[in-house]
Order: sequence, then structure tokens, then C-alpha cells
Amino acid sequence: MTAVEIVEVGPRDGLQNEKRVLPTEVKAELVRRSLDAGLRRIEVTAFARPDRVPQMADAEALLAEVADDPRLTSIGLVLNRKGLDRAVAAGCDEITAVVVASDGLALRNQGVDTAAQIEAWKAIAADARQAGVKATVIIAAAFGCPFDGEVSTARVLEVVRGVLDGGPDELAIADTIGVGVPRQVREIVGGIREINSQVPLRAHFHNTRNNGYANALTAVESGVTVLDASTGGIGGCPFAPGATGNIGTEDLLYLLDRSEVATTTRIDPDLVAETGLWIADQLGLPQAPAQLGRAGWFPSPA
Repeated sequence: MTAVEIVEVGPRDGLQNEKRVLPTEVKAELVRRSLDAGLRRIEVTAFARPDRVPQMADAEALLAEVADDPRLTSIGLVLNRKGLDRAVAAGCDEITAVVVASDGLALRNQGVDTAAQIEAWKAIAADARQAGVKATVIIAAAFGCPFDGEVSTARVLEVVRGVLDGGPDELAIADTIGVGVPRQVREIVGGIREINSQVPLRAHFHNTRNNGYANALTAVESGVTVLDASTGGIGGCPFAPGATGNIGTEDLLYLLDRSEVATTTRIDPDLVAETGLWIADQLGLPQAPAQLGRAGWFPSPA
């Protein structure tokens, strides 16, 4: 199988659902520790309304702390044109725009339905290209919605057709609330490949029901070449009840290594695991959700 690129989303998706709001310097340390471990593409922050996502209120200040590190490819999550303008001004290398597959979560998340989000994405993509910034579109709630329930593969592929008209540099699918199973992964990825065989595919899984790692491996086996993960397994979605638990970067590294799947950069799982324990302590968590920091690598080093 093709080598997999890991996008570290801990500084954004890992922190935005935690009750404790960390200081900017701690977030910057998380980014630097991730870079030291070998991670290179990092979702640093989200350019969202501070009153709705106070954990991301320091987006510009955080980018100013880390943007000059030559190792970093910084990603900012944006929801609208204002978010894009902020991300470009802050010096993000890439942006990820969100389109929600279900109207229920779309309306609660951004105040407009899926169709309107697709049109907004097209405008964001055009403006990002003009600004020289790479643009990914992520289809949220692609495996199920906390408000509308089941989201069919046909619905997801309908949304895919719409967002592809915007010419994304990368297309991502997200199991926002952690309800998906490998069958859905195969169906969605296979359906996307029938529509467009060339667009790079990325996947974002939550481990809410302990299916996230199985879904990640299935995605790789189905042709996905980029996976999101959060150091320590922290994070979730503040607008979806119960949507906790990103797959942990360190646990994903173990899974890929034991499955003989290479990563595009050399990443030290021990350093990632140490960072997972550290960030859990910073957040006041009793322990990191990821397992590798407690269980260790197998086989143990000689």
C-alpha cells in the first residue's frame, strides 16, 4: 500500500472540545513537540467565533508563535469567508473548509443548510487559490448525524459531487460523532473513486464507539492516503452531543507499523506518546484516551 501521511489535529480538534482552555504558550508547545516527533502537517487552530469556540480564540496569536518554524505546514480550519481572510492574514499554509453532509448538523454548526455550505465552499476555494493557499474540503457527519440520524452513502456522494465542483486540492471525509464502521468506509471511498479517481483522499475518524482504528485501516486499504489523528486521543466536536474521542496519533502509528504500512515522514511514536501523556496532564484529564503511552510498544526495545 502507498505510504500514509498523518495530519496531526490535536491542537485544533483535540483541544476545542475540552473544558479547560489552555494558554497560547502551551498550545505552541504542543505544536513544537509534534514537530520534534516528526509530524509535519499540523492543524494548528480554527478561525471560528470566539464566543462559540473559546478554545480557539487565540488563533492569530498561536500562528504567530509557530508559523516561522520551517518544519511546519500549518492548517487552519475555516467555516466562512471571514475565517479564510483571518487564516490567510495569519499565514496559514493551508485551510480546511467544512461542509456538513446532514442538514441537521449543518444548521446547528453554521446556521445554513448543506446546499448553502457547498456554495460557500466554492467561493472559499476560489479565494484560497487566488491567495496561493492550498484548500481542503472536509465532509463532516459523513457516517451519521446526531440530529438527523443515518446519513446514506448516496447522500454523501451527492455532497461529494457538489464540493468537487470547487476543485479541492484534497477531499476529506469525517466521522464527526464516531458511528461509522468499515463497510461504510469501503462504500464511501469506493463511490468517491467512481466519481473522481484522482483527487487526494483524507479521512478523519473518531473512536467514540471503538471503531475508529478499524475504520482508519479500512480507509488505507481502500485507497485513502492521508489520515487525521490527535496526539493522546483527545478531542471531539463541540456541536455534536457525545462526539468525543479522536483516534490517537500514537495508537494509529502502532497500528500502521504492525500492518506494514509506511508513513510519509519518520515519526517517533515514543515521543508522540510522551506528548499525549503531557497534554492530558495539561488538560487535567485523569489519563490520555490513547493507549500506547500506558501499554508501550510491542515488541519492547531490546
